[in-house]
Amino acid sequence: MNRILVVEDEEPIANLIRMNLVKNGYQCDCAYDGLEGADRLEKGHYDLCLLDVMLPKVNGYELLEYAKQFDIPVIFLTAMGTTADKVKGLKAGADDYIAKPFEVVELLARIESVLRRFHKTDQMIEVLDVVIDIPSRTVTKGGTEISLTLKEFELLLLFAQNPNIALYRETIYEQVWQSSYMGDSRTVDLHVQRLRRKLGWESQIEAVYKIGYRLHVM
Repeated sequence: MNRILVVEDEEPIANLIRMNLVKNGYQCDCAYDGLEGADRLEKGHYDLCLLDVMLPKVNGYELLEYAKQFDIPVIFLTAMGTTADKVKGLKAGADDYIAKPFEVVELLARIESVLRRFHKTDQMIEVLDVVIDIPSRTVTKGGTEISLTLKEFELLLLFAQNPNIALYRETIYEQVWQSSYMGDSRTVDLHVQRLRRKLGWESQIEAVYKIGYRLHVM
C-alpha cells in the first residue's frame, strides 16, 4: 500500500484530501506547515508528497529541495495556478502541478500517473471478481482472460481506481481519451456498454442521472 504525505496548511483541505486517499486505498499522513513536513519526510518512508507552495515556516520550494534527497516524487498542489507558476514549479523539480480547485478524480489520476512513473504503484488491482494486471495490461475474471481494447482497459482502470465515486462523463472522456470533452456522450456511453457486457457488470457499473457512471463495489 502506497504511503502519501500531504503538506497543506489549511487543515480542512488537508483532511479532505486524506479522507479521499484513504478511501481509495492509500496510507496518508498530513503536515500543516513546512517544518513539520520536513520532519515527517525525514522520519517516514513515503512514496509521494502532495505539497502546497505557500506554507508557514518553510515554503514549498524549500521543502521540495529537501524532499529530493529522499527520492520522493512531489506534486505541487496550490492555488497559484498561472502558467508562469506551473512552469516555475516544474522547473524547480516538481513531478506534477495541480491548481486548486480540483476534482478528486483528477488528483487520484495524477497521483497514479506519478507513482507509475516512479514504479511505486501497485502492479495488480483486484475489484469485485476481476483482476487487473497493469504492466501487462491484461484483465482476468474467474481465471479467464477478458479481451479488452486499449480504451476499454483504460476505462476499467479509471473505474477500479475510483470505486463508488460518481464520475462525470466529461471527466471520463478527458481521462481516458486525453482530450477535451466536446459534449458528445455517445463515445463514453458506447464504451461503458461494451465494458459492462464483456465483464458481466451490467448492474455494477451504474448510470448516475445527469452525471455519468459509478462502479458500485459495496
